[in-house]
Order: sequence, then structure tokens, then C-alpha cells
Amino acid sequence: MTARPTHTLCPHAPVPALPSEGVIGVIAPAGPAPLDTDKAVQWMRARGYSLKVFPGVYEKDGYLAGSDDVRLNDLHGAFADREVDAIICLRGGYGTPRLLDRIDFKLLRDNAKPFIGYSDITALHLAISCYAGFVTFHGPLLNADLLGDKQIPTESSFFNMLRGQVRAGTVLAHPVAYPLTTIEPGVAHGRLLGGNLAMIAATMGTPYEIDAEGVILLIEDINEPLYRIDRLLTQLRLAGTLHKLRGVLVGDVAGVEVAALDRLLKQTFAPLKIPVLSGWRSGHCDPNLTLPMGALVRLDAGSKELLLEQDVVVRH
Repeated sequence: MTARPTHTLCPHAPVPALPSEGVIGVIAPAGPAPLDTDKAVQWMRARGYSLKVFPGVYEKDGYLAGSDDVRLNDLHGAFADREVDAIICLRGGYGTPRLLDRIDFKLLRDNAKPFIGYSDITALHLAISCYAGFVTFHGPLLNADLLGDKQIPTESSFFNMLRGQVRAGTVLAHPVAYPLTTIEPGVAHGRLLGGNLAMIAATMGTPYEIDAEGVILLIEDINEPLYRIDRLLTQLRLAGTLHKLRGVLVGDVAGVEVAALDRLLKQTFAPLKIPVLSGWRSGHCDPNLTLPMGALVRLDAGSKELLLEQDVVVRH
């Protein structure tokens, strides 16, 4: 492992925009799931894209989608493949961190392209942020979200972000049907980074832990009761991570009663005097909105707005 670079306060490099027609590669770096290939191909074709399915998508090794070698080879192969314009993950689940210390980050950096996923895929977002320094996308998985017919903002947010229709200076749209909650008011500028809270905590103490200095932290989770959310946040507080943040954007915390969660968030973040906005529809929810990891943003928790401060893709 090479020395950990420092990207503090620096915008991550934008990636090439997804063209209006092209090839989207699908890999399974975490858990297995059956893929209805015909349905997936037809879904992509209807939107102007071909689908390239990498071998591990069809494999199963216990709770993993193929062996570590297979999943790593697919990750490297999808980035190295010049025909592939963007990479989407099949599902989350388990096992992504097993790959981190074997990834060729130079290969990824030299072939940067949109990379999309969430949940267990958070490990890859954090690692790419640390060692490759380009924007990735906390966004829908192929099976659960796009082929799962989640509400229209899921798809439109995905394509608008990747095609470059969301530019620097844009306030990111949030569906009015899902009100946001100001936990702590205020305005902050910083790099948006994070994802699944359990995965963020699991990487602490490793070379892939989040570089929280100057970050606006995104957190989301599922199947974690309130006391475990408390434990995870406390771990980050005791590790000194929360004190480095400039703000917090709370995505969907599925299965936790909202009022109880808001109370915990208030207890945790009020002493830090940073803006905290809760209820953003990203994560294990419907709709599931795409967010750019590593990009500079402006969070105005009082006005309940998230503004993109840099272009995250570039058109050629």
C-alpha cells in the first residue's frame, strides 16, 4: 500500500460524463443476487444503452458474489474496459472491504469513469476517495433500484447527474413529498463524502477510513436499531472523526422511528455547532437519489438546500 494521499478541501476530479448512448457495465463487488439479464438489457436499451455484464455477476460464493479474485478482476476489468462508459453495482450486501488492499488504484485513476452504488459499496467510495481522488456516485443499484421500479426521481436523478445536466451552482432537487428536517441550522462548504454508517465505522482504524477534515458527511443505514446507530455515531465521536466535519447530511435510516432518530442526531451534533440536515432520500429508500461523493457542495441546513459547487462530470 502506498502512502495515503491528502485531498483535504480539494475537489475530487470530475469524471467523463455518461454519453446519451453508450455502454454501462455491471459488476457485483459485494453480495450475490439473481439477475434477469433479458429484463436488464431491455431496460437499458429503452434508455439508449447497452449493458455489459461482468462474469462475477453470475457467480455465488456463499454470501459473496464470486471469490475475491473474481470480484476484484471484474472491478479492474470494468474500469480498464474502454468500451464501458459507466459502472453500476448489482447489489450491496457484504464483502466489499475484502477487496480494498488488493485494488490497483492507479488503474482506476487512469481510467476514471462514473462508478455507482451504495450500502456495502460505501467501502469503495471511501477507498477511491483516499487513493484515486475522483468523484464517485452514491446512487442506485441495478437490481434493487433501477430494475426494482423505484419511483421516477431515482432514475432521473441518476441520469441527470451522470450526463452532466446537474452543473456547478445547481441546488439539488429533492421531492417535495418527503419533507426535510433541520436538526442544526447553519451553512457549510466542504466535500460530500460518506454513505453507509456501519461501513464508515467498519473502516475506522484501517488505511481506508474516511478523511473527515472539511467534509460534509453523508450517513444512511438499514437494519440498525436506534441503539446501534447511537453506538456507531459514538464510535465516530470518540475516534475524533465527528469533530473534523463541517456539516452532516442524513439520508434514509430505514426502520428507525424518525422522532427518536432526530433526538439522537440533536444530542450527537448540537455540541459540535455544525449544520445538520436530515431526511434526504438517499440510501435504502424509494426514491433513492444520486449524490456525488468527493464533490464540493454547500449545505444550508436552515434553508434545507444542498448546492453543488463543482461540475462532477465533464463532457468531451
